[in-house]
Amino acid sequence: MPLFDHLGLSVEDLPRSIAQFDPVMQALGCTRNDADDSVSWNLGEEELILFPAREPGTGPHRHGRIGWQHLAFPIGSRDEVDRLHAIAVEAGWTSVRDPKPYPRFNERYYAAFVEDDNGIRFEFMFNPPKEPVAG
Repeated sequence: MPLFDHLGLSVEDLPRSIAQFDPVMQALGCTRNDADDSVSWNLGEEELILFPAREPGTGPHRHGRIGWQHLAFPIGSRDEVDRLHAIAVEAGWTSVRDPKPYPRFNERYYAAFVEDDNGIRFEFMFNPPKEPVAG
């Protein structure tokens, strides 16, 4: 069973958010589905949905405040982290942290962080399994 079924996010300007999210979600292999009042991307059974904010003008979310922190996507290689980061920045996301190693987590961890206009933060991370010690 998947860890979650769907994740819904409220955004200030739905068309602008679609323009920012779509290239990233498509690059992650997701399929886009448009509805009257939302748009979603699916990867298998899991779904990320964008909704227009019920209370316009209440954003953006500020990182570090109560609520959303970030969503990390496991990526298959460092090159793929770099590629997704570039796609996000080209789509209008702000680079919070450029792709780099994070030895404070472990010697294999490599990640990049981006944030959209709504303060929604994504992490693209490559963290391959530790290789077994020969013995």
